[in-house]
Amino acid sequence: MIRNQINYAPQEHSSGNRQRWAIILAGGDGVRLRSLTRTISGDDRPKQFSPILGGHTLLAQTRLRIAKSIAPDKTIFVLTKPHEPFFADELTMVPPQQMVVQPANRGTLPAILWSLLRVARLDTTALVALFPSDHYYADEEKFMAGVVSAFNFAEKDTAPVILLGAAAKHAETEYGWIEPGSTISEDFDGRLMHVKQFWEKPPYEIAKRLLNQGCFWNTFVMVGSVRAFLDMIRRACAGLYGAFEPLLSLPRLELVYDFMRSVYDQLPTADFSKQVLSVSTEALAVASLGDSGWSDLGDPRRLITTLHESGIENPWVDSGTCSRCGVTLGATASC
Repeated sequence: MIRNQINYAPQEHSSGNRQRWAIILAGGDGVRLRSLTRTISGDDRPKQFSPILGGHTLLAQTRLRIAKSIAPDKTIFVLTKPHEPFFADELTMVPPQQMVVQPANRGTLPAILWSLLRVARLDTTALVALFPSDHYYADEEKFMAGVVSAFNFAEKDTAPVILLGAAAKHAETEYGWIEPGSTISEDFDGRLMHVKQFWEKPPYEIAKRLLNQGCFWNTFVMVGSVRAFLDMIRRACAGLYGAFEPLLSLPRLELVYDFMRSVYDQLPTADFSKQVLSVSTEALAVASLGDSGWSDLGDPRRLITTLHESGIENPWVDSGTCSRCGVTLGATASC
């Protein structure tokens, strides 16, 4: 196993009386990068548990990034039980109450709902930021400044859930896009706008139009009060919310897994973007991170391009070609 010892510098992590929490989504299977992660780690671990970008795993890098603004003891990890051999060593010092270990991967919606209910059980007035565990930011300071600005705005009782968008560089057809609407507030580090529409992996002609309109790539990083998130899910998916709601009242943490195993046995896969965000635009806002050098590392070509552009060296990539996927690297390499 790969052990990652992380030292956190003390930071100012909250403002006012409302605590700021992080939820790190680390339950995905990472199928599209399986051939690369097998080469790097020698097993079938998902990419978030592999040191793809050198040194620490992607999960460890995510922890380091967000610890600049959110306390480690206010961080929840969303995981899946079959991945335990890959995360147990890395998260050995994390208390059980900070880990949501799903019996199986049933998509982003159950993972997010369970983790939000865990936060609500611990802190009913919490402000929460959700972070994928397998993304890359060339400018981490710029990214975290955007997160802090969103937290500051979320302090308002009527604040929407805020999505952070990345400045689009080209007509990408493998990303989700956010089409912004009218301005909500200029009292933000940048403009805060209504969400007009989501576009999930649009065809090239639509992606080109969205690029020309100044739309954003969807990073899937979201900030808001735990109540705003839960209210949004309850309105969109009342049945699922009802199935999970007993988590708020189970008397002991050790009862949770057995209860949720029976729930997950009946669950179909559910997607948070499609089943919640796309039907909840009135409860959302979007702010642009600008050019923070974001990538979701979703496929081998995008990963290799990120490595090349950032100058990160890895032994599994030779001087010109990825040894697994065959992507040729040159001065003009692109996705």
